[in-house]
Amino acid sequence: MKNYKYIFGPVASRRFGMSLGIDLSPDKKRCNFDCIYCELEAAKPITSYDNPPKVDEIINEVKEAIKTHTFDVLTITSNGEPTLYPYLNELIDKLIPLNKKLLILSNSSTIMKKDIQSALKKLDIVKLSLDAITPAIFKKIDRPAKGIDINEIINGIIDFRKIYDKELIIEVLVVKGINDKVEEFKKLNDVLKKIKPNRVDISTIDRPPAYKVEGVSVERLFELASYIEEQNIFIPTRDKINFRIENMSKEELLNTLKKRPFSESDVKNIFDEHTQKIFNDLLKENLLEEVWVGGIKFYKAYV
Repeated sequence: MKNYKYIFGPVASRRFGMSLGIDLSPDKKRCNFDCIYCELEAAKPITSYDNPPKVDEIINEVKEAIKTHTFDVLTITSNGEPTLYPYLNELIDKLIPLNKKLLILSNSSTIMKKDIQSALKKLDIVKLSLDAITPAIFKKIDRPAKGIDINEIINGIIDFRKIYDKELIIEVLVVKGINDKVEEFKKLNDVLKKIKPNRVDISTIDRPPAYKVEGVSVERLFELASYIEEQNIFIPTRDKINFRIENMSKEELLNTLKKRPFSESDVKNIFDEHTQKIFNDLLKENLLEEVWVGGIKFYKAYV
């Protein structure tokens, strides 16, 4: 197998299916955040890219890789923040003719910039992180470079949504004792209502982090998710789920699915046998709608 510099995978993603990755910073970490949960080593945040790779070098590797690999999405990422790459718009323009579904994984730090918005709006899926709403919590968990303001980021995401009509996914990573409070999730709920994303991914630490911090339980993720209303919520996990939804009546389940769609894995893993039966009856009666977002199937009740 060819040894690529910028291409990795395909890898099985819990959120997006099989992903072929494009790493815009393969040699070192280049990021304007130093998140306490990052799987990369701690590093001082930077705000500009030094020695950026050439677009044509990346494109040549992509063209080679797609000849031999089967995948669902072509993912633009980085050992850091991909939107800091100075030739991102040119790269995207040269990826589009390859006719592959394009995804970017961004920390949202530059989304208020019009040139970044113009580049990202060409992609099929945009995943933006939003770990905190409160400024003090944002600084504690994401450790941003000086001058990066969470309110500017929030307003930037809201503005971007106005011009982006494809799949927008917001990711929240929960760290124990930092952003795992109900009050913070209530604030998040208010902001998400303004953003109107297609999906909200709520996860926790899954790999050894840069700093001595801990994740929360899957059960806690489901509890916190209950404060997010009228959103397609996906909680990716490799763990056995002990959180259960039990003995719901038809009316209760319909009302719940109007307020919060459930993913296919939620239905399988957290509904008890009785609620599963009620759910299947609703499907047979055509009272539920299937919605696909980023390769994840959701069920919601017709309003």
